Amino acid sequence: MSMNLAEEFLLLAYDDDGTPLTDGTHLDNGLGGAVLLELALAGRVDIADKKVIVLDGAATGDAILDGALGKLRAEERGRRPGHWVTKFSKDTRPRVLDRLVADGVLTVEKDKVLWVFPRTRYPAANGVEPVAETEARQRMQAAVTGSGAVDPRTAALCALVAATGLDKKVFADLDRKAVQARLREIGEGSWAAAAVKKTIEEIQAAVMVAIVASTTAATAGTTN
Repeated sequence: MSMNLAEEFLLLAYDDDGTPLTDGTHLDNGLGGAVLLELALAGRVDIADKKVIVLDGAATGDAILDGALGKLRAEERGRRPGHWVTKFSKDTRPRVLDRLVADGVLTVEKDKVLWVFPRTRYPAANGVEPVAETEARQRMQAAVTGSGAVDPRTAALCALVAATGLDKKVFADLDRKAVQARLREIGEGSWAAAAVKKTIEEIQAAVMVAIVASTTAATAGTTN
């Protein structure tokens, strides 16, 4: 089953027991970036003068992506990638989770932590890592341990993982410094058309900025 970047990223961001491997700020902004990146890879949007522009308003056939594309089309003034990363981060996670559950990729389990605090987990169906997640891991592992060109979709997923700090989890069995060096190399490499590469760089940076902004706002809120 073909999955978009948001679905692949979410599967990588959840542990086998159905709990997130990172906090909500990193996870949700990563998903917001994934939606924007998927639209860019689909040729629907681009970045010009540091603003996101719609190149093609035609539907993709993916409800999550088409909802995001509709918001982009409705915006009369140009907005920076960070604006859209933050906007798409608001409701993408529940929609992606619902879809993965409906498709039988994940299941839903509700319990309580310390018998008091309610928790919802999303473990893999049948207790086996989803095929799409395994394939994504293999693509990324090959990219990080190799030295050749990397396809744009895998490079985009690597950019999301790097921006959200998930590389520590996804590549836990590999040398950390070597992984970080290779991720930088992938980001700087001539693996795709310059326009696509630039767009991925811009969105990766926007995700990182959005995470810092969200974390700073949360910290300020607790000290007031």
